[in-house]
Amino acid sequence: MKKYLLSIASIALLSNISSAQVSMPGFGKGLNFEGKDSSFSIRFGFRFQNLYEATWDLNNDKLSGINNFEDEIMIRRMRLKFDGYAFSPKLSYKLELGLSNRDISGGGSDFFSGSDNIMLDAYADWNFYKHMTIRFGQAKLPGNIERVISSANLQLVDRSLLNSRFNIDRDMGIQLMNQTKVGKQFILKQTLAISQGEGRDVTAGSFGGHDFTFRVDALPFGEFYKGKDDYVGSALHYYKKPKLMVGVTYDINQNAARTNGQLGNFIEDAAGNVYGKTLQTLFVDAAFKYQKFSFMGEYAHKRTTDNNPIVYDVANKKVGTFVTGSAINLQAGYLLNGKHSIRTGQMEVVGRYTTVDLQTGTDENQYTIGFNRFISGHQLKIQVDATYRDIIGKNDGIIFRTQLDVHF
Repeated sequence: MKKYLLSIASIALLSNISSAQVSMPGFGKGLNFEGKDSSFSIRFGFRFQNLYEATWDLNNDKLSGINNFEDEIMIRRMRLKFDGYAFSPKLSYKLELGLSNRDISGGGSDFFSGSDNIMLDAYADWNFYKHMTIRFGQAKLPGNIERVISSANLQLVDRSLLNSRFNIDRDMGIQLMNQTKVGKQFILKQTLAISQGEGRDVTAGSFGGHDFTFRVDALPFGEFYKGKDDYVGSALHYYKKPKLMVGVTYDINQNAARTNGQLGNFIEDAAGNVYGKTLQTLFVDAAFKYQKFSFMGEYAHKRTTDNNPIVYDVANKKVGTFVTGSAINLQAGYLLNGKHSIRTGQMEVVGRYTTVDLQTGTDENQYTIGFNRFISGHQLKIQVDATYRDIIGKNDGIIFRTQLDVHF
């Protein structure tokens, strides 16, 4: 931890260096340093999310059978972020660290050299030709829209059950991104990624082949606000004309060694031998915004190439099971006040429906209603939501959550 605190202190010291210019453009936009000769820039920011969560079971799936109350208060996320450019704006970078216990959990084994999963993003982008950019490092793969949306910009307290079961998360590798314009306003964005396949912060190397991901986004009515509002929850920017994005992702993870591909436990026998199968994942999703209304829809389907998620060792003993199946997630929100400015403080009601159908495991439907109070856009907000869990073959449940999100 000391080395990360020293990093923060080092950046703070830059404010006293005569060769750099310092600016603080406003709340939620970080602390900015730029060389007087424009040869580099660094922006430093941090954010945290404080969460309260309460859960109840429903005996015999009836509201009259509420019991087993549990609750907890936690720091859901705590992130440090650094981004900027080196020598030219065409060569940019991003570094993001996760410091809460929920952020860093999952490491500690030999696969991570006994360390926590602190590093989230660490990559450089080179815009080498027109709208073509190559990215190298650890970053989010171009998967389902809900996963690519930053957790700071979510429309509800957290992502859906579809995402937790099937997303392809982050990985280490190379991504090639391109954008083409067809006619006056139709835009196509394509991303090809080749990555290691084992997920973030793994130090043990690749256990099979690699992961190949291809995504295409179609925007028939042109770009969203600042070219990125399709990957921001809620309609905080007022659109006089409708905006639509439809995206498709196809991912092949060759000989995947973890139960969820880039996430989950490694599948190994008692002797430590790792086993895997090739996973194929399809995502189809859409984002739509018009005036104060927003909509997001997702479909996910994940399978092994032999359509059998169970893994056996050489002695035909079961050693693990991949999370496979399909899911649908639909959510919509409507702003109750405000019109043209995301800085004036707005309120929003949100609804979400999610259904998950697993090959092996418990199927579930979730119904969520939420309320957001944006004090300063997504940079300072209070969120509340309640979810009814329809768990097939088991007692149903209720989840209540409220969260404070602060982003400097």
